[in-house]
Amino acid sequence: MGAILLVVLLTACGLPLGGPSRHLVERAIELQLQQTQAALNQQLRLGVQPTDLTIKRVLIAEQTPITIEDLNAFRVRGTYNITTKLPTRQITEQQNPFQVYLQRQKEGKTWRLARLQVDENGEPTWVTQRLP
Repeated sequence: MGAILLVVLLTACGLPLGGPSRHLVERAIELQLQQTQAALNQQLRLGVQPTDLTIKRVLIAEQTPITIEDLNAFRVRGTYNITTKLPTRQITEQQNPFQVYLQRQKEGKTWRLARLQVDENGEPTWVTQRLP
């Protein structure tokens, strides 16, 4: 009876069993933003350190189970608020949309952020990185 109640509660909350937690999704968004910022700084040759980013109010609207390289994964969509600390001021943006792909490892203890990229032959390939 208790297991059935747990399944009903998780389904009612919109969270599939075994899916990533809100905290894990927050870490994935933060890592993805830091990497994007570093790549832009390098491309633009800005020579500046990445700014201090704070992610808050992650609202998960959808978690879709998928498979990435024969491992269970989820495409997670929703919105988040971000505060960026600059040298002279602080900027807060609300309800930014996000989409992240999170791959659960075989042992089920760790997660990886997955990104679909194009290799040197023009073929799509998944690149994954362990979440800290």
